[in-house]
Amino acid sequence: MIQINTHENLLNRCNQFAVDHANIGIHAVDHFGRTIVYNRKMKEIEGLNLEDIKEHSILELFNFDKNESTLLKVLQSGEPQLRVKQRYWNTNKVEITTMNDTYPIYEQQELIGAIEFAQDITALEKFVLQPLRKNRGPITFNQLTAHSSAMKSVISTAEKAAAAGLPVLLIGETGVGKDNLAEAIHYGSVDNERIFHTFHCLHADTEIIQQLEETLQQQPPMTLFCERIDSISISLQQALLYVLQKTPAHQFIASIGDDPVELIASGTLLKELYYFFASFAIRIPPLRKRPEDIIPFAESYLQIRIESLGTGLTKIDDKVRESLHAYGWPGNLRELELLLDEVSSMRTTEDTLTFDMLPLQFKMKVESIANDASKPKDFVVQSDSKLLPFDQYLREAERYYLQKAMKLHDHNITKTASSLGMSRQNLQYRLRKMKE
Repeated sequence: MIQINTHENLLNRCNQFAVDHANIGIHAVDHFGRTIVYNRKMKEIEGLNLEDIKEHSILELFNFDKNESTLLKVLQSGEPQLRVKQRYWNTNKVEITTMNDTYPIYEQQELIGAIEFAQDITALEKFVLQPLRKNRGPITFNQLTAHSSAMKSVISTAEKAAAAGLPVLLIGETGVGKDNLAEAIHYGSVDNERIFHTFHCLHADTEIIQQLEETLQQQPPMTLFCERIDSISISLQQALLYVLQKTPAHQFIASIGDDPVELIASGTLLKELYYFFASFAIRIPPLRKRPEDIIPFAESYLQIRIESLGTGLTKIDDKVRESLHAYGWPGNLRELELLLDEVSSMRTTEDTLTFDMLPLQFKMKVESIANDASKPKDFVVQSDSKLLPFDQYLREAERYYLQKAMKLHDHNITKTASSLGMSRQNLQYRLRKMKE
């Protein structure tokens, strides 16, 4: 009896140690949404303590709608929520961005809680430097991965923008490589002896914009990359535009994270600031839209590791190639680079990247995708239920169809509405009704 208790005590201690020292955030709640597990990494991500949150429901802690909480969605549906990007503000008014995998917890077929595994990508949206940037020289066009026709077109347009020296607007999701392309435009310009300076708009306030004005007035001509101009308020965008118009001697490049028409329509992007930068508007497609670039990027990355460290993985086996192609890459090239950085940091004598070397969380995601593909679900008739009432069926059918259409068009309202033959206003109204 003593031996059994000792074994259970050791197992509990090991479990607790693993949770506390995991490199991903772990947040588990009971069926009321109250926190029961909140590890050190999650505290690092969100800036809260277990003592601060254990007596509170999730909705009391974070400023997001009930329908947007992945933990609450899982509690309501009993279904996992995988590869969900979540951006929100906690009670300390700190902006947080995570990539979440959330699972239901059952006991004897009864839902008793949910657990979330969160990868922190906040830093990915705030900083330009890539994990290996310190080991490389200037980024030029020939260093960018462009095996797909889409990326070849992007680089062709960027080369023209570099030659023209006019303002450039880079459009694309987080992690697609807008920062790298901005630097390549800088070094591809005629006057590439100028300094390349990145202005992180996510950190901007009135005082910082005033400091930027002083810098632009006092420094010789430079290339200024304004990263994510859509992340600051309209009033700050107006102040930024005023500063840029006063200092025309510099080369200006900016980036935004979504379609400019959508951002302007929603009041997120100042129309005049868009016009200022839109001499060349370059859309960088997400990685899922250009799968031809995945393996070449990975191979290039591993080669850079070998050149910088003198050793490392040189080949990628077929199963890993299939897995990299199967995954959707919501974090785009940055997510792929972080994965490769984690894998190639392991001490190994092997020269081939195998499936067993991939992180457990990534392997689980790939296997989940394969399972979902093999088990299509019918939103109308469930195997363990009767036919839905007609009104409910129509609501479910509309929800299913609109969600599929939005996903097909990367959640772009304008494109989705056009494909469905309805106005933007009508589509936005229906999407709002779905959330009620």
